[in-house]
Amino acid sequence: MIWEAWLTAAVVVGVLGTLVFSRTSPDIVFLGGVTLLLLSGVLTPAQAFGGLANQGLLTVAVLYVVVAGLQETGGIQWIVQRVLGRPRSLAHAQIRVMSPVAFLSAFLNNTPVVAMLIPAVSEWARKFGLSNSKLMIPLSYAAILGGTCTLIGTSTNLVVNGLILDRSPGQGLGMFDLAWVGVPVALTGLVFILLFSRWLLPDRKPALSQLGDPREYSVEMLVDPDGPLVGRSIEDAGLRHLTGMFLAEIDRDGTVIPAVSPKELLQGGDRLIFVGIVESVVELQKIRGLTPATDQVFKLDGHRSQRNLVEAAVSATSPMVGRSIRDGRFRSVYDAVVIAVARHGERIRQKIGDIVLQPGDTLLIEARPQFIEQNRNNRDFFLVSRVEESARPQHEKAPIALSILIAMVVLVTLGLFSMLEAALLAAGGMLITGCVRPANIYRNIDWSVLVVIAAAFGLGAAMDETGVAFAIAQYVVGLSGDIPWINLAVIYLLTAVFTAVITNNAAAVLMFPIALALAGDLGLSFMPFAVAVMLAASASFATPMGYQTNLMVFGPGGYRFADFLRIGLPLNLVTGLVAVLIIPLIWGF
Repeated sequence: MIWEAWLTAAVVVGVLGTLVFSRTSPDIVFLGGVTLLLLSGVLTPAQAFGGLANQGLLTVAVLYVVVAGLQETGGIQWIVQRVLGRPRSLAHAQIRVMSPVAFLSAFLNNTPVVAMLIPAVSEWARKFGLSNSKLMIPLSYAAILGGTCTLIGTSTNLVVNGLILDRSPGQGLGMFDLAWVGVPVALTGLVFILLFSRWLLPDRKPALSQLGDPREYSVEMLVDPDGPLVGRSIEDAGLRHLTGMFLAEIDRDGTVIPAVSPKELLQGGDRLIFVGIVESVVELQKIRGLTPATDQVFKLDGHRSQRNLVEAAVSATSPMVGRSIRDGRFRSVYDAVVIAVARHGERIRQKIGDIVLQPGDTLLIEARPQFIEQNRNNRDFFLVSRVEESARPQHEKAPIALSILIAMVVLVTLGLFSMLEAALLAAGGMLITGCVRPANIYRNIDWSVLVVIAAAFGLGAAMDETGVAFAIAQYVVGLSGDIPWINLAVIYLLTAVFTAVITNNAAAVLMFPIALALAGDLGLSFMPFAVAVMLAASASFATPMGYQTNLMVFGPGGYRFADFLRIGLPLNLVTGLVAVLIIPLIWGF
């Protein structure tokens, strides 16, 4: 091989080695590898960063805006309640996640399915005390497995089918032809995940969940008389499983109900007293049908969705010390409202307005964003910090956001628009209707995921351009002899290996001519080999860069490279064995 090929091989090995043996951020590793190839002249700038113009990458970026619209309107909470429900165990939780995802991915591009559900599953896992690392890989794998069942399940299926039509017009696959092998492969994969994920997946939880929070807030919320919670039990309303928080009592028309039963039915005007950590207070604020017991929040300027929660510790020199929140006219002085108070782990048995503040009290405040800058150096407070993702959803616009999402899905399913076009229309709809604010668009995009995907395209282009991939493929295929089953298995395995290193579409396009030539040399039909390339490139589990959805769950799941290898490699082998055994039975040699 020429020196460019040797350098490309060394860079790819170095990137993989760094990901496996270090905790360096994947975006930095991938970008560093592409930069080396660019500076050495192996890649041109257009080749190195051509992935930035890739339709799949752009679709992922635009979908973040659509997801932001669902988050800001509470549509994500609706999805959690309607689709995911209440899990009885980890295995049941995985079933609740994987079943709808696999079904939807058979008819939709799996990228938007995963993009929509990542924040929903994260919130759901936090609510029921489940580890994200036990759910995010199953989410991605279910989307991949579902995509193998139909021709439109993944872009790779369509790409390979196009190559088949170019080679032999009229022999392309129908919509459900792949189901003969795709459904058994998907079922096998889902069962494997359910049986072995408890041992093969890590159990990582956020540090806060493990260590707890010394600040325990007392929070009062009112049940909206016209809201959806009236007449529902505590359990059905989702108020029993708030992580790090419990419902201490209900004040109903002056009568206190302690030790609240989960079967207790809520009534309009009920005053609910909760005790718990700040993350749970944030979750509480987002529940439709609950409002803070203090009416002061409705006297601030602007919609509540335009405010944030802020934590502020009262200093000894504050003029509020020794005075109640009401008498000190906190709202008038600071243009903010106290939602909850934490005092050295003690529960404060008073209404918010009646609490007399003491030095060291930590206040949870609802205020406009400028409150932080105005009071960061104010001697009235020791510390002022914003609580992340604490803005209250615009529940009244949730139906609009969900309608936009459904419209996007229908447009793509009917073939009226491409996934990118439909996503752009949906994102525009979210902006025009006010479901997402322009100021929040860039904050909601996970730029590290986009950088990794774009850089992976660059590495794939280098392997293709320098001949590294083709040289390795020719050598390995040459060792397989003339037995059809062995050659089919080798084609499948080699495609899977290249998909794990480069992008799935690139691996499929690279392996198709090799598979075609091999079938011709052996005097066999090329269809079994073409289908093997299609499935092997579509079903990639062993590395995060092997498939787009794997990269998308890499960060939210808190994974390392080895986590994918541990569960993905045996899953690749099991599903590959099923595929290789069934393919010749449907498309004979």
